[in-house]
Amino acid sequence: MGASASRGQATRVPGPKLDPEEALDLSQLPPELLLVVLSHVPPRTLLTRCRRVCREWRALVDGQALWLLILARDHGAAGRALTSFVRHCLPPACDARPCPLGRFCVRRPLGRNLICNPCGQEGLRKWMVQHGGDGWVVEENKRTVPGAPSQTCFVTSFRWCRKKQVLDLEEEGLWPELLDSGRIEICVSDWWGARHDCGCKYRLLVQLLDADQTILDTFSAVPDPIEQWNNNICFQVTHVFSNIKTGVRFVAFEHWGQDTQFWAGHYGARVTNSSVILRVSQS
Repeated sequence: MGASASRGQATRVPGPKLDPEEALDLSQLPPELLLVVLSHVPPRTLLTRCRRVCREWRALVDGQALWLLILARDHGAAGRALTSFVRHCLPPACDARPCPLGRFCVRRPLGRNLICNPCGQEGLRKWMVQHGGDGWVVEENKRTVPGAPSQTCFVTSFRWCRKKQVLDLEEEGLWPELLDSGRIEICVSDWWGARHDCGCKYRLLVQLLDADQTILDTFSAVPDPIEQWNNNICFQVTHVFSNIKTGVRFVAFEHWGQDTQFWAGHYGARVTNSSVILRVSQS
């Protein structure tokens, strides 16, 4: 009697096991509903995995509608303004190339710093360097630099030390029609300073280049040297390229530094938190 089941208790009967492909057969969805489902997938996954599933999915990922749906999810004023701006800068619908919005949504190039390793937190990685004197090193900041991702800096020596990055704006997620819209501004910033017991010199050169890397516009700064016994002073150099010329595809960012005492070691200009940020002009 103790082994009998309690009266009135329902017995659960397991249902038939579904094959995973049958349970999740998204190919049966109408295209407009499949588009909504895919719009909830992370952009990088859409490009690297979903695009390879079948021709239908590839066509959706390569088209404009999916990415505009993703962008439209930002219901804030800034998000609506960005979606409207981007919509008017898209290539013609007859363009056979995949929609550039895919890379744009993955890279998010507007409003972020396109300079890699701006404070030396990764050593000299991503920089093309020319060592003068005892060369470049990375040290802790003598003073806090506001907004910097790391309180470290690149330090120069007793001869000119030089380093450079060239930013490929299309590789960063932008495209020709957007860059040539007349609405893009390029904001440049760099911090430089000295150690208390040694003066230093500093130079900055930023160039906007076309697809052949011909110079279209230039900003340069050659401030007065910092004198010795300076209380670890530091300065910020800024510039905004507005109304940029048609054809800009690269930004070359280059700066130099050295000390004024010609001391062996690393007593020269200290540079950090370099930035190149693209934004949409509000005018």
